Amino acid sequence: MEGRSLSRDKSQEDITLLGKKNVKYHYDYCPEILETFENRHPDNDYWVKFNCPEFTALCPITGQPDYATIYISYIPGRRMVESKSLKLYLVSFRNHGDFHEDVVNVIMKDLIRLMDPKYIEVWGKFLPRGGISIDPYANYGRPDTKYERLAEHRFMEHDLVAMDKVDNR
Repeated sequence: MEGRSLSRDKSQEDITLLGKKNVKYHYDYCPEILETFENRHPDNDYWVKFNCPEFTALCPITGQPDYATIYISYIPGRRMVESKSLKLYLVSFRNHGDFHEDVVNVIMKDLIRLMDPKYIEVWGKFLPRGGISIDPYANYGRPDTKYERLAEHRFMEHDLVAMDKVDNR
């Protein structure tokens, strides 16, 4: 491992939430809670995937809750999102009113601003309300790189074949 220690100094990483016992939960949209840490392998291309099955937001018109599984996949650049801060960030949508399509794009754009990934995709699989489920998908690849081409390819190929099993409904 090129002489690196396996341990990390939390204070050197600007991580304040991980390991903290009395964390304040925000129940309205709070992107400021997101934290990052250094990617020790920025020259490697690899996937980081989050499966967030307990996402909740509110319909901006009716105020009724919308439930979803949010899938976040990215190829990190120099910074990576810390998972506890991501969990708290996603909880912050609990009383936030936005349409499904907006939620997915807001999450993606917040994560792009936070960590400048090489590539990212966010997919929301919302439970049906009124007999219709909505599954918005958004992605981004760093401009003028192979990741931009990856984004174009994955976007064009997305959902062409029913590769995902719809089992959460």
